[in-house]
Amino acid sequence: MKHHWVPLEEMSPYMPLAVISSEDGHFETHNGFDFDQIQKAIKEKEERGRVRGASTISQQTAKNVFLWPQASWVRKGLEAYFTVLIEFIWGKERIMEVYLNSIEMGDGIYGAEAVAQQHFNTKALNLSKQQCALIAATLPNPLKFSSKNPSKYMIKRQGQILREMRNYKEFPSKIPEESK
Repeated sequence: MKHHWVPLEEMSPYMPLAVISSEDGHFETHNGFDFDQIQKAIKEKEERGRVRGASTISQQTAKNVFLWPQASWVRKGLEAYFTVLIEFIWGKERIMEVYLNSIEMGDGIYGAEAVAQQHFNTKALNLSKQQCALIAATLPNPLKFSSKNPSKYMIKRQGQILREMRNYKEFPSKIPEESK
């Protein structure tokens, strides 16, 4: 297992933008749950029988840090409880830091620093925008998809994430407090 914890400040500023673009476009504005995405996932299952996730970065962090991987109603209930707690206690920056250090990003590779070293022979701080987007493209299934040896599908997904990243200038966004 490869894992090297680094603070958010020691990661490329593109890493949080890439995962927000790929995994949770409303991360900075929701309270841990994206009810629009949950509704869309339910509708998609009803109409097409397709099951897709609607978990936010906060929910995934709660699951990865406090719970077990096998899906169950009990785990989902506990995940909701821990999501509310971390949103209230940690805040967005800490949630992102924990997420980017705990998420599996390859077979036995956990966190941005480990994947940067293993797949790109660099530090997480030095990852390019393109590398961050490629890493984010693996996150639905990092055991199937690889940022080290990307398939044509991965290159296409990387392009989609790079286009989406244009919507986000920086993380955390510098929204004045009175505007929040």
